[in-house]
Amino acid sequence: MNKTYSKAIMTRSRLRNKFLKCRTHENKQNYAKQRNFCVSLLRKTKREYYNNLKVADVCDNKKFWKNIKPLFSDKIKCDENITLIENEVIKSDDSEISEIMNSFFCNIVKNLNIPKFKDFDEDHLTGISDPIQKILAKYKKHPSILTISKRSDMNPKFKFNPIERDDLLKELHNLDSKKSSQESDIPTKIIKENCEFFADFLLLPLNSCLTTGNFPSILKLADITPIFKKNKKTCKENYRPVSILPNLSKVFEKPIFKQISDYFKEILSNFQCGFRKGFSTQHCLVAMLEKWKMCNDRNKTIGALLTDLSKAFDCLSHELLIAKLHAYGFDMNSLRLVHSYLTNRYQRTKIKGSYSSWMEIIFGVPQGSVLGPLLFNIFLCDLFFSIENVEFASFADDTTPFVTGDCLTDVISSLEKTAADLLKWFETNGMVANPEKCQLITNKKTNVTLNVGESKISNSSSVKLLGIQIDYQLTFREHINVICNKANNKMHALARISPFLDFDKKRTLFNAFFESQFSYCPLTWMLHNRELNNRINRIQEKCLRIIFNDYSLTFQELLQKNKTDCIHQRNLKSLCIEIYKVKNNLSPEIFSNTFQVKAAGKYNLRNNDTFLVPKVKSVFNGTESLSFLGPKLWNSLPDELKNKDSICSFKSAIKQLQIICPCRICKDFVAGVGFVDFAKPI
Repeated sequence: MNKTYSKAIMTRSRLRNKFLKCRTHENKQNYAKQRNFCVSLLRKTKREYYNNLKVADVCDNKKFWKNIKPLFSDKIKCDENITLIENEVIKSDDSEISEIMNSFFCNIVKNLNIPKFKDFDEDHLTGISDPIQKILAKYKKHPSILTISKRSDMNPKFKFNPIERDDLLKELHNLDSKKSSQESDIPTKIIKENCEFFADFLLLPLNSCLTTGNFPSILKLADITPIFKKNKKTCKENYRPVSILPNLSKVFEKPIFKQISDYFKEILSNFQCGFRKGFSTQHCLVAMLEKWKMCNDRNKTIGALLTDLSKAFDCLSHELLIAKLHAYGFDMNSLRLVHSYLTNRYQRTKIKGSYSSWMEIIFGVPQGSVLGPLLFNIFLCDLFFSIENVEFASFADDTTPFVTGDCLTDVISSLEKTAADLLKWFETNGMVANPEKCQLITNKKTNVTLNVGESKISNSSSVKLLGIQIDYQLTFREHINVICNKANNKMHALARISPFLDFDKKRTLFNAFFESQFSYCPLTWMLHNRELNNRINRIQEKCLRIIFNDYSLTFQELLQKNKTDCIHQRNLKSLCIEIYKVKNNLSPEIFSNTFQVKAAGKYNLRNNDTFLVPKVKSVFNGTESLSFLGPKLWNSLPDELKNKDSICSFKSAIKQLQIICPCRICKDFVAGVGFVDFAKPI
């Protein structure tokens, strides 16, 4: 909207009103002429606007969302003033709202009424002056501490070491200048441009922090911005806090994070897939779903319980975390540093230009911090030590135990015992579970109920776990329909503005809004049916026709012209990349166990396949599984490709390869014969 177009609209409205009052031929012609001029002017204005946008601007994160996202999504940052209703009184003053929000965010854990641990001698604690020693004495008999102690020798094995100047210089170089920072911060760009000076200036206080166990107080002050989630905007419960810490806090936290992470690399459970390098939601989902398909293929039963926690990250007890770190082998100075890092933290809430007063954070790991997710993983780790004979699909606070068995009764019985153990662990560790929000799903259609605490959970035919809609038959029809609908909406949005965009901008938007819909956990849903695959291909074909403005080429010719693959071919290449990681020990164990590695033989035979193809009984749950298809694809790859010396070179080489897949989607149907793979001789 510019000044010229605005005036044209006003003139059009005036002529329209004049025509409605006096319907003469002259008035009608004047109105029609101005209306057509407005349409032409709008098209010209749009064309000028989009042509003035550079490809670099479209690729830049901030400018991209500012200029383009409003056309594709309603999930954009709202600059409207926040208005709340408190005790039936409307609050619109920014400073007053900031105080209300800050008080709500800081006291949200107190309102949960979490029971405190009481199994300790209070009289014995009164004689201890050292706060760390008092914590260790208080939680000496805590169930989690006893569980950890059985797995470790309790001798101090971990302590923080000073870092070198080159390491600090590297951390300063790696600071992201695009990240938000506090108003009082030194701009990140200036820090990076003068990193040599800042390295000399910060090396002494950083090493002093590591050796004395005292984290700087000024780096523990957080600015909170409330972001609207859903439902009513006048209710404070519908806002979530986004925390911004000083940019130098990351420089101090990263050396601490690296040393703790290296120590816990072999201690953390293989089931913990959240916030760990090399782990992803796809790994834990594939591990569970492949077990699911194996049970279906062998006519066995599997059941999964989806648990729900309230404010899991905010409920974490600082004292109990310190006691757990001691049980894992942290020395006293290291405990003091972590304790100093967690305590005496303050936050204030910002609304527009108004700030609330500072309030102390009593519980939880710091939001927006480097160390927070790792400390949460450590806090949760002993849960997987406590509950045995059960497997988990776990990512952050989403903990889903699943059990396999010969009959449904045994599975439900085992899940009920697991649910009781989980609720007990949550209670003793200060976390609040919502049994009534838990969900149960099995691979059987039979209606069953599961006792979770005082609640009865009925068997669901479909559940949403880690962003993937899973039905009991593993058809993934619901999930693919959802992402196809989203992709279809983005395609229509692209079609509306495509006449005003050049080719490069259209392809950038295609990658950002269409292909991204099919990029999340593709290995979980890639083995669907031909009907769903055809729907995905139709949407992709329409998008490519919009980009190239060509309606004569075939789908395959459009793919070649765009130098890309269809979604299924892209998923097959993703599977091959994951198999390469498994072969070269770059993949987590929870995912690697999906594939059977062939034992090394005495002789160097021509058939030197790395992976074994498992024996299966059915098609849908047997041959149409990753554990079957993965080895098939890998064994069919050329040896020079399989023997690439790095993952980067393997990815580059496989992009140029057209993979011949033996799955049902890639076969052609011949009447009277059935599905035939024409890539192989009949």
